[in-house]
Amino acid sequence: MSTTLPAEGYRLTGISPKAYEHPADRAATAALGSIPYLDKVVRRLIELGYERAMRAAYLGSSVRLSEAQLPDLWRQHNIAYATLDMPDVPPLYLTQYPSPNAAAIGASRPIVVLQSELVRLLDTSQQRAVLAHEAAHILSDHQLYRTALQILLRIGSTAIPLPVAPIRAALLEWSRASELTCDRAAALVVRDPLVVCRTLMVITAGAEAEKLDLDAFMRQGQEYAEPSSGLQKLTRLFLDLGVTHALPVKRVHELMAWVHSGEYDRIVAGEYRRREEPVSARAEAGGATDHYATKAKDAIAGAGATLQDSYAEASAALEGAGDKVAEWLRRRGADAGRQDDTD
Repeated sequence: MSTTLPAEGYRLTGISPKAYEHPADRAATAALGSIPYLDKVVRRLIELGYERAMRAAYLGSSVRLSEAQLPDLWRQHNIAYATLDMPDVPPLYLTQYPSPNAAAIGASRPIVVLQSELVRLLDTSQQRAVLAHEAAHILSDHQLYRTALQILLRIGSTAIPLPVAPIRAALLEWSRASELTCDRAAALVVRDPLVVCRTLMVITAGAEAEKLDLDAFMRQGQEYAEPSSGLQKLTRLFLDLGVTHALPVKRVHELMAWVHSGEYDRIVAGEYRRREEPVSARAEAGGATDHYATKAKDAIAGAGATLQDSYAEASAALEGAGDKVAEWLRRRGADAGRQDDTD
C-alpha cells in the first residue's frame, strides 16, 4: 500500500526538536548529562580514531548517491532535510547488506548509510520516513552519543574493559529512548504516522507492506502495551537491555499514543516550538526525569526489593565510572602513541 506524499514545498520552518521530543529521550539525555565526565569519555573514544575507521570502512564499501546515482532516493533524502528546515544535507551512501537498516554516522561531519535490503523492501514514502528519521537524529544533536555507542558496539562486549561497560549500558538505554523522538519526526515529514508504522512493520517482518496487515500489527502493539504482571514487565526490561532500538511494536504504540494526544496535528498545523526560542533546562530535565524515573521504578518494583537494591547499586557504580574510564582511555591513548612512534 502506498500513500500520497506531501508536496515538496511542505516545510516545518525553524522547528526545534524539542517540539516533538519524547519525554523518555529528554529524561535519558538528562540522565546521561548527570554522569561525571561522560562527555569527556565519549569524545576521547572518538579521538582515538575509531570514528575515522568506521567512516573509511563505509567510504570504501558503499556507493555515494547523487543526481547521477539513484537520483530518486537522493531526492527523498534532500526533501527530508528541507522539510525539517535543515540547510546542510549530509552525504548519503548505499551499501549491500542483507538486513534492512540505516544509520547516521559521525559526530562532527555525519554521513547517512542505507543498507540495500532496506531500499528493496520500502516504497518511496517509507524510504522518506527512514531518511527523515536519520535526519532527526542529526537535528536533535544525537550524533556524539550515537557515534560513541557505535564504537563501543563494534569493539564488542567481550573486549570492553570493565570501566567502559556501564557507559555502554547507559548509552544503550539512551539510544532506545532517542528512537522514539525520531519516529515522531519521521511522521511529521511524511505527514502520515501510519507510514512510519508500516515502515516499522516491513523492517520487522522483512516482507513488503502489500503482503502484511497493518491493522493486525497495530493490534499487536496494543496487546504488548496492555498491563501485565511484574514478571512480564521484568522480562521486557531484560529484552531491552542489549539492543539499540526499542522493540518495533512498542515504537508503534508510542507513536500512535502521541498522535492521539493531539500533538501531531498541532505541529502539522504550524503550532510548534522554534529553534530560536529559549529552553528552560531545569524545567525540561526535571519533568522528564520524573516521568522516566517513575517508569523505571514501576518496571523493577515487580521483581522485589532485592533487585531494586541491586539496581540502586548499579546506578551508583555508573555515576562513579567516569574517573576509571577516563584513566583507562588515557593509558590506552598513551600506549597507542608509543606504538605509533615505533611504526
